[in-house]
Amino acid sequence: MSVSAEEQPTSVKQTIVLEGATVRLCGDSGDGMQLAGGQLTGTSAQLGNDVATFPDFPAEIRAPRGTLAGVSGFQVHFSSHDIFTPGDSLNALVAMNPAALKTNLPDLDPGGALIVNKDAFDKKGLALAKYDTNPLEDGSLADYQLFEVPMTQLTRGAVDGLGLSMKEADRCRNFFAMGLLYWIYGRKLDTTLRFIEDKFGNRPSVADANRRTLNAGWNYGETTDAFVSNYKVEPAKLKPGKYKNMVGNTALAWGLMAAAKKSGKELFYGTYPITPASDILHELSKHKNFGVRTLQAEDEIAAMCSTIGAAFAGSMAVTGTSGPGVALKGEAMGLAMILELPMIIVNVQRGGPSTGLPTKTEQSDLMQVMYGRNGESPIPIVSASGPSDCFDVAQEAWRIATRFMTPVILMTDGYIANGSEPWLIPDADELPEIKIEHPGPSDTGDKFLPYTRNERLARPWALPGTPGLMHRVGGLEKEDVTGDVCYDPDNHEHMTHTRAKKVAMIADDVPPQQVNGPEQGDVLVLSWGGTYGSCTTAVRNCQSEGLSVAHAHLRYLNPFPANLGQILDQYKTILIPELNLGQLRSLIRDKYLKNAVGLNKIQGKPFAVAEIMAKIKELIG
Repeated sequence: MSVSAEEQPTSVKQTIVLEGATVRLCGDSGDGMQLAGGQLTGTSAQLGNDVATFPDFPAEIRAPRGTLAGVSGFQVHFSSHDIFTPGDSLNALVAMNPAALKTNLPDLDPGGALIVNKDAFDKKGLALAKYDTNPLEDGSLADYQLFEVPMTQLTRGAVDGLGLSMKEADRCRNFFAMGLLYWIYGRKLDTTLRFIEDKFGNRPSVADANRRTLNAGWNYGETTDAFVSNYKVEPAKLKPGKYKNMVGNTALAWGLMAAAKKSGKELFYGTYPITPASDILHELSKHKNFGVRTLQAEDEIAAMCSTIGAAFAGSMAVTGTSGPGVALKGEAMGLAMILELPMIIVNVQRGGPSTGLPTKTEQSDLMQVMYGRNGESPIPIVSASGPSDCFDVAQEAWRIATRFMTPVILMTDGYIANGSEPWLIPDADELPEIKIEHPGPSDTGDKFLPYTRNERLARPWALPGTPGLMHRVGGLEKEDVTGDVCYDPDNHEHMTHTRAKKVAMIADDVPPQQVNGPEQGDVLVLSWGGTYGSCTTAVRNCQSEGLSVAHAHLRYLNPFPANLGQILDQYKTILIPELNLGQLRSLIRDKYLKNAVGLNKIQGKPFAVAEIMAKIKELIG
C-alpha cells in the first residue's frame, strides 16, 4: 500500500491513548538518525503536541561503521501537556545496529519497546560492538518488549526495481524506521512526504525510494502480528498562535536579526567555525537580504578583531564560538571592553577542557567568561534557558550592549543549541524597539570628548567619518572625558572603577529575579542555562508532593539581578544544579556568603529530572 499526502492510512488495530512518549532513534552517524528524529519532531509538532528534543552526535567526524564511537542518536519527547525536557528515560528505542543497542539500552524503561534492525546483528556487527554473545538470543533483553525487524531486507524489497545500488537502498532504512514509528504513535505521513518531495524532487528515483520505504515501515506495523496495538498522543493545550519547531542555534540567529532590525542596524557576524556554534553562521549566511554580513575568519583572534572593527564602524557586531574559541578571543575581548564598544560575544558551551567532548553539553565556561581576561575587565553575561529563549536573549543582549556601551557575553550550551521545541512566532511589530543615538556632526571647532558619560556611565557611540568627531581609540588607558592616552595612576584607578561601576549598574536596569513557588521555605533551586527544563520539572513535581521548594532561574549572571540577595535570604538551603564542578555555586558563595549546596554532573549530557528530585528530597530530609 502506497499513499500520497492527501490519502492518509488509518490503522484498524486497537489504539491506546497516552499522555506522552519519549522515543530515541540511534545508529551509525551515516544512518540518518538526525533526519529521522527531526521528521518525527516536526510531525509531532504539526499534530499539536508539545515537543522537546535531544540530538546526540558522535565526537568523531566519521568513526568506523558499527563501532561504539560512531553511534549517533536523536531523542524526541512529545506530549499532550507542557513539557520542559526531552525525557529522563525512554518508552521506545530504535537501534539500527548492535553498537547503537549497547550504548543506548541503559536508558530504556523496563517493559519499554525495543525495536532493532535484526539484519545488523551478524558476526561482524556483534564483534564491532564488543558483544560476546548475540543479545537477541541470550535472554539479556527479557525485560523489554523486543521487536526484531529485518529492516535491511524489507527496505531492499521496498525499493526493488528502482535501479538503486545496494548501498543506496540501505540508506533508506531510516525512512523505514520512521514509517514504523509513525504507525506505532499515530503520526501522519503527510509532513514527511512533503519533505521528501522538497528535498529529493529533482532525483525521482531517490524520492520514490524514500516514499516506498516510509510506507513500507507504516505497513509493517499495521500488518505484522508482532504489534497488536498502537498509541495516540492528543494535542497539547498550548497558548494560541502560530508555532514553529525551533532549534536553539537557529532561534539565536533569528533573534540577532530581529535585534538588528529593531535597532536600525546592519548585522555583522564574524566567526571561526567551531562545534557546536557553527550553525549560527550557517543560518545567518542565508539572510543577506536582511542586511546580514558574515565573515568566516582565518582564526578566532581575527574573528574577534573583525567584530571590534564592525562595532567601531557602527554595525551590530557579533561573534560566536565555544570555550576553546573564547580562550583565543580573550585578549581582544579585553580590548573591546576598554574601548567601550557595544557587541555580542556568543559562547555555545561544550565539554572541556581543550577539545574535550566537542559534541556534548556542559556548563564549564562560566568562570572563563567571568574572569578570563587580563586586568580588571568586567563584561556583562546573559544566558539562554532553552532553544526558543535564544530568540529573546539575543535581543536583550543587544539592548544592554547599546544602552551601556559595552561588550556582552551571551551563553548557551550544546543542549540548547542543538535541541528544539515549539516557538510561538511573535508579531514583529510588537517586538521592543532598541533605540540607539549617535552624536551628530559638530562644526563648533571644539575637541570631541569621547569619554563623556550619561547617567548610565555610557560614553557616546561616535561613528567614524562624522565631521567634527575625530577621536582616538585603542588598548592603552584613556584619560577620562578627553580620551587621550594617559598613564596617570589616579586616572587609571578612576577609569577602572568607572568601567566596573557601569557594569554593576546593569543590575538596576534588568527585571527583578522571579521565583516560582513559595516566597520562603526549605529549599530554593537556583539554576542557569540549559538546566532550566529539568529543574523546572523537578521542582513542580516536588511541589505537587507538598514539599516546600521553589525555583529561580538566572538569565543575568553578571551582574546578578538586584533583588537576588534578598531572595536567597528567604530559604533554609540553596541548591544549585550545574553541569560543572560548582562554578555558579562559587560565585554565589563569594558574593552573598551563602553556603549553597551543589548538584554537579560532568558527563556530557543533561540532568535527569529524577536526579534533581532526589537531591531536593535529601535536603528536606
